[in-house]
Amino acid sequence: MIGPTNNRERLEPLGGPAANAHAVGGPQAGIGGEATALCPHSGLAELRGPRGAPGAKMASAAEGDLGTVAELARVLRWGFEELSLNKLAASLGASEQALRLIISIFLGYPLALFYRHYLFYKDSYLIHLFHAFTGISIAYFNFGNQLYHSLLCIVLQFLILRLMGRTITAVITTFIFQMAYLLAGYYCTATGNYDIKWTMPHCVLTLKLIGLAVDYFDGGKNQNSLSSEQQKYAIRGVPSLLEVAGFSYFYGAFLVGPQFSMNHYMKLVQGQLTDIPGKIPNSTVPALKRLSLGLVYLVGYVLLSPHITENYLLSEDYENHLFWFRCMYMLIWGKFVLYKYVTCWLVTEGVCILTGLGFNDFDENGNAKWDACANMKVWLFETTPRFTGTIASFNINTNAWVARYFFKRLKFLGNKELSQGLSLLFLALWHGLHSGYLVCFQMEFLIVIVERKAASLIRDSPTLSSMASITILQPFYYLVQQTIHWLFMGYSMTAFCLFTWDKWLKVYKSIYFLGHVVFLSLLFILPYLHKVMVPRKEKLKKME
Repeated sequence: MIGPTNNRERLEPLGGPAANAHAVGGPQAGIGGEATALCPHSGLAELRGPRGAPGAKMASAAEGDLGTVAELARVLRWGFEELSLNKLAASLGASEQALRLIISIFLGYPLALFYRHYLFYKDSYLIHLFHAFTGISIAYFNFGNQLYHSLLCIVLQFLILRLMGRTITAVITTFIFQMAYLLAGYYCTATGNYDIKWTMPHCVLTLKLIGLAVDYFDGGKNQNSLSSEQQKYAIRGVPSLLEVAGFSYFYGAFLVGPQFSMNHYMKLVQGQLTDIPGKIPNSTVPALKRLSLGLVYLVGYVLLSPHITENYLLSEDYENHLFWFRCMYMLIWGKFVLYKYVTCWLVTEGVCILTGLGFNDFDENGNAKWDACANMKVWLFETTPRFTGTIASFNINTNAWVARYFFKRLKFLGNKELSQGLSLLFLALWHGLHSGYLVCFQMEFLIVIVERKAASLIRDSPTLSSMASITILQPFYYLVQQTIHWLFMGYSMTAFCLFTWDKWLKVYKSIYFLGHVVFLSLLFILPYLHKVMVPRKEKLKKME
């Protein structure tokens, strides 16, 4: 889904890139925001010290002045002030919270190295303690005393499992409590901007704990009554509080994901997630590859973010440009805005691979696969000309979670589109209470339906299918598809990133609600075209 992953309200949808919301930062908070200008008290000038500051008086202090100690203390204090995270963030054009988030994500690498060299194959309680302690420390570093929100929900979830057991009551109670707590957090902390607050990792935690309750419930059923997928994730044992805490606070996924099951986590703790049984996994190179790719996206985002912003969509200058320019800017911005999510997910995936959590068995050639925690298929994301392709490549683990614990559990409704619509509604609420999320997922749902109908028409119509197969026209078709794809992806992301109705409505008005007009029209026109362009014999053949 649209996803980026997320801020407390960032999306990680069942259908595409807005999804989970979980980004480096938004217009006000993200790395690469508007940079502060150089001035006499910044940059190299700061290294010399401001006029009249301690550095200017060091000579007299060195000559034996009685104020030497006091002067040195002032120098050190001034130096520490200049090295504060707040000033460092300002020099990078970011907020302090965004910088803390980035530091925390990259901190996963030294923690993973420590785990590999000192804790792999050690007693499980030590590993759980390490994961819980480091995760809580990261939570405190980012959100201070507000870490009590995650602690409270984890402890209460443990009590729900123990007191209610493997019952549907425990599942329903978990779903209602965890979602209600998250939505209450959104309500109490929401602003009109993309803020990095305790609700950002809490939305990741909410899915983890709901999934935990469902898997625990499945573990009490007869194995023959479960699907093969449910058998894989069902929890047969009774998890302890320490195990739940280690699973919830694992440093490689606490802040921005990815999602993984308790069973997969326990395999990590038991030393089963390695390509070399009995030894530390040979995963350093695969981890560094994902880290390097994440750094490429980070650099690109930092360089371009001052020049491509959602704030410009709200400016008079944007409104005064020609219609084609407004559309092209939205297209470019819609692609670029997702890079902050891609950065976070690639970097955290590298951490998971380094620990072994990314191990996903072997392929048919006997090569180890390290994609168990992959949230991005980068090549598919960059090259696919279809909306469904972007959905399949973006925020993969969150989409898989929604499919496994929500969409497939609605099978009793007997209507696939209704199940998908309800899944997207759940994702919209999971990302936050702003109207922009609902509009974004509504557009995503509409676009996917229309794209499927258009693909069906081209496939079933002899005329259109023969035209589509002309080799020399393939590059032209691809260019047209990509233009449509990213223009309306940007159209959907506009509501997702601007949050409130007054902002996204202003932008939609400036381009005459182009996305809604085009896709609502196609929704009604395509069935008629199908009747006209698909011969009756083709329809009968399809029915047979």
